[in-house]
Amino acid sequence: MRSPSPTESIECPLCSGAGRLKRSEVLDRLGVKDFARVAQLSAEEAFRLLQSKHDREHQTAWSRFDVELVKRTAEIRERHGEELRMTKSERDDLTRRVEDCLREVAQLRERNQELEGEMSKAARRGKLEEISFEEEARTWAGIQVSAKLARGGDYILAYRDPSGTPLEPRIIVDNKDKATVSEGDIKKLIRDVKEHRSPVGIIVAREESQLRQHDREQRWSQEDGVWVLRTTRRWLPRDLEVLKPVFERMRTEGADFLQKNAMLADEVCRTFVDLDEVEKELKRAAKAIDTVSDLTAKYRSRLQALCDTAASMKVAPKSERDGSVRKMVGA
Repeated sequence: MRSPSPTESIECPLCSGAGRLKRSEVLDRLGVKDFARVAQLSAEEAFRLLQSKHDREHQTAWSRFDVELVKRTAEIRERHGEELRMTKSERDDLTRRVEDCLREVAQLRERNQELEGEMSKAARRGKLEEISFEEEARTWAGIQVSAKLARGGDYILAYRDPSGTPLEPRIIVDNKDKATVSEGDIKKLIRDVKEHRSPVGIIVAREESQLRQHDREQRWSQEDGVWVLRTTRRWLPRDLEVLKPVFERMRTEGADFLQKNAMLADEVCRTFVDLDEVEKELKRAAKAIDTVSDLTAKYRSRLQALCDTAASMKVAPKSERDGSVRKMVGA
């Protein structure tokens, strides 16, 4: 038998079907609880309570999230601020470095310009020195000087025979007008001499003070198979005269004859040292002679002045002075 549904209409037992009531209304009038209704309301209340609890937990979770978010945001902001400060400090350091680099570049550029100017002056001075040397060398008797070499030294010197033909050995000359002749200058001269296949090279300084002490002590020496003469513009004509017999022997016996005659090579070296010492003594003697000449002229002038003074005073003869004295005593 089918059970009636809660919403099905039945005859009211009170009115014997005169009216039509819903089952739930009849149960309410009879004081009987509708368990289905109660279950429904209980379920709704349970859902409400669960929803309320969930809302509270959700709100609590969001509160914790907000607190954590504020905390993490503050930490990130602080860390980011520190990074910004570090970045700013690094940027400032980089800016200072760039400024320092630019300042150094400007200083280097200025220094470079100064060096270029000095090098230009040195080049012009060196060019003038070379031209001056060429003009002077062309006046030396029996010596032939080449035109200015494009590379490998400045000039080639050689003795001439009576017909004017240049003789061996050809001598490579490199002029230097600088504060001090360096070892690099000597090595360059040796390379130039080898390039021209000559046994002798001469490095010519403008003044004696431009030669190092070693250069003055070893003015004629062999280095790496090449004979090198260290000299000055003033010494060179004299040095060539000293070496003329050596060059003649080189021409007849070969460029290596000095290597076979070590004693002769040493004697040539000592000769230059002795000649330099003699020249120094001559300078001292010349200076002493000049000093004596000056003193002689000075004392001659003084004596002349004394003589002129005595003549102007017209001093009386000695006999007249004696007679005057006797008269004064008798009185």
